[in-house]
Amino acid sequence: MIHSHVPVSDLREHIGRTVSVRGWVHTLRLQRAMQFVVVRDGTGLVQVTNRRDGGPLEALIEALTPESAVRITGRVVDAAQVRLGGLELVPETVEVLNPAATPLPIDDRTGPEQRLDWRYLDVRRRPAARLLFAVQTTLEQGMREYAYAQGATEMHTPKLMGTASESGAEVFELGYFGRSAYLAQSPQFFKQMAVAAGIEKVFEIGPVFRAEPSFTSRHATEFTGVDVELAWIDGVEDVMAFEERMLAHAIAKVADLHGEAVAEHFGVRITVPTTPFPRITMAEAQEILRSAGWDPSGTKEDLDPEGERSVSAHMREATGHEFVFITHYPVGLRPFYHMRAADDPGLTLSFDLLWNGLEVTTGAQREHRYDVLLAQAAEKGLRPEPMQDYLNAFRHGCPPHGGLGMGLARVLMVLLGLGSIREATFLFRGPNRLTP
Repeated sequence: MIHSHVPVSDLREHIGRTVSVRGWVHTLRLQRAMQFVVVRDGTGLVQVTNRRDGGPLEALIEALTPESAVRITGRVVDAAQVRLGGLELVPETVEVLNPAATPLPIDDRTGPEQRLDWRYLDVRRRPAARLLFAVQTTLEQGMREYAYAQGATEMHTPKLMGTASESGAEVFELGYFGRSAYLAQSPQFFKQMAVAAGIEKVFEIGPVFRAEPSFTSRHATEFTGVDVELAWIDGVEDVMAFEERMLAHAIAKVADLHGEAVAEHFGVRITVPTTPFPRITMAEAQEILRSAGWDPSGTKEDLDPEGERSVSAHMREATGHEFVFITHYPVGLRPFYHMRAADDPGLTLSFDLLWNGLEVTTGAQREHRYDVLLAQAAEKGLRPEPMQDYLNAFRHGCPPHGGLGMGLARVLMVLLGLGSIREATFLFRGPNRLTP
């Protein structure tokens, strides 16, 4: 007789019935008179209780190893003394679908780097790790929902480029039929081409590659970027408004679906942000830091991670808000395609978004005038020839536009209070990690 498969979380609805549970052996307690097996599926844990009688079932259970994949059919019994949900499964058949080698390469004491070596086991064994990917799915769904509702078109741009990006730095070079190709650092140029193609609102969620030898908790050599480009904007404010509303919508969706689970597994209460987010200029941010004793002398004008944390803390105290846009970065800190302020050509119409001290987004209004773009590229020491395909997009009526690039894993880091981007990624890629 075939018995229906029931998720562990639904077993209470089947007390007194015989059902099948599929999952992994979580723990084994093999006593003289009794055998206890805790089985874990994606929804929870259940105790399987077998009284020894010398039969074939006893021998099967005795041979089990932790993390073996099993299907156990048995009767669901109300058992108040059992701490795991007050239920137990009294087995009738035990089927070993795939035995796990023993001993396991990781346990609860294993350090983070070794856990990354065995990531499939690490994620399988920790409900918090699996919850992260459910949260990521909902977060992406929420951002897509908002973008679709605004009439945006989802695009899939190339990740192979024939020339390096605008700076030529921090790109991965690879062989391509006897010549060189490069992995895209960003869909930036392609998004702008889509705008020039008459697609008014563009977004993409896809891979981004950065050849940065960075060993920090917030850098990766391959990550998922959330990119948006908006045409016919009146100014960079339109881009910031789009992002804050998109994030507020997506975070509200996560709070609604996963808020309780996130509080239980990560100890974090998700705060749905109000809009608009606070905005301060880069000059104002530096003034806040100077008043707190920060001295930028001898360093570049950009905010370092400590500066970002300090500004965020100040703004949170002043406004109660976890987010802050920092705007109007100096020309020296921004790429040639950022539009410059008409009233102060030394500043760009650009922004970073900080969330609880971590930069999660960079955005700007783009320069859409061909002659101005050429002049700004030359000023940065860039030759137009390698970028001619990109520059051509501005020669035939490209509208005013702007956009943003957001790091999905960084958003998850802050949302769930994680210490490293490694934890917010399924299979992390960094300067020292290309496997598994």
